[in-house]
Amino acid sequence: MALQVEAAINMLGKLVAFDTTSNLPNLAIIDFIEAELAKHGVASSRHDLEPGRKTNLHATIGPQDRGGIVLSGHTDVVPVEGQTWTSDPFVLRREGDHLFGRGTCDMKGFLACVLAAVPQMLRHPLKTPIHLAFSCDEELGSAGVIPLIASIVARDLLPRMAVVGEPSSMQVINAHKELMIFVTEVKGIAAHSSNPAAGINAISVAARFVAELESIAGDLRKTDDPEGNFDPPFSTLNIGVISGGIAMNIVPESCVINWEMRLLPGTNPAWIFDRLTAFATRIEHESRNTGGTALIRTELVTTVPGLAPEPDALAEKLAKRFAQRNGASSVSYGTEAGHFQAIGIPTVICGPGNIAQAHRADEFVTVSQLNDCAGFLESLITFCAEVELS
Repeated sequence: MALQVEAAINMLGKLVAFDTTSNLPNLAIIDFIEAELAKHGVASSRHDLEPGRKTNLHATIGPQDRGGIVLSGHTDVVPVEGQTWTSDPFVLRREGDHLFGRGTCDMKGFLACVLAAVPQMLRHPLKTPIHLAFSCDEELGSAGVIPLIASIVARDLLPRMAVVGEPSSMQVINAHKELMIFVTEVKGIAAHSSNPAAGINAISVAARFVAELESIAGDLRKTDDPEGNFDPPFSTLNIGVISGGIAMNIVPESCVINWEMRLLPGTNPAWIFDRLTAFATRIEHESRNTGGTALIRTELVTTVPGLAPEPDALAEKLAKRFAQRNGASSVSYGTEAGHFQAIGIPTVICGPGNIAQAHRADEFVTVSQLNDCAGFLESLITFCAEVELS
């Protein structure tokens, strides 16, 4: 086990060295992983999101004629701009039990453990195959994994379960909220600021729309999760970015609002859409002047499916055994797990690192967490070597 953990740390250093910020191509890290697998005689296939720029990697170790178990993780990371790091975020730094670097926690620590375990996967013939699924663009709404999942569906041989290695402190997670990301664009009428009434101020109109979003957020807080599994225990709405206007002496013609909702499982958002549509119609009517009217258009940019508990499914039962846990928990952050579950693959989340360390300066994962992940993978590999899942 100690040798495998050291191999994982060494691999983590190599993965962290790739700047895979989501707005950049991820081909270099995929080239590296592909070559590492090839060293062990493992073939892999690419499934592009943006040909020549963004891609996913899929490899199977073991029999090719049965479903098996998916180990899934994303290769992209969030930006470091605007954060104050005490060392180069793309150079792994070790201090005692802590390993610092962008992506160490979210989620290259899991990828490093999986890649370090490949020799062990090959040491004995597996009766149940292990699929490695490494994706792009998870941090931009989880759209990157869709071509990879399409390739799995095309095989007409669905895996029996999937483990998404997002940072969960090696707890087994069986549920998370649905994420919906929106962009609302307000179009007004430009005019000289000396006569604001000659135009329609898009920022002022957007401010009223934002106030309505905040009112909806307040209503969402009144509907608690009856099971009390989530923190916070209600659906949430957050306004993330607002941009508009070009100069102080111009009535702004445009304003854009980026916002999201994270909904409890089973929540029907239709009432929210109806309310916003009616509100936008009223604002447009009230803003009308001799020059025209404001226009408010909202677009659903992406949806990250929620993950629903499947306590009787093989995924949760085996994951709890491999992680040596008696129960499963829920989280509020989104992952790719819902995409796998949506096509009929029972899925759980279990990976090294604490989500509180993700997306921040001096992000880290601990060696002890990597050690726990190595133990999880060792148990999974032993199971796959001994048991044939049809």
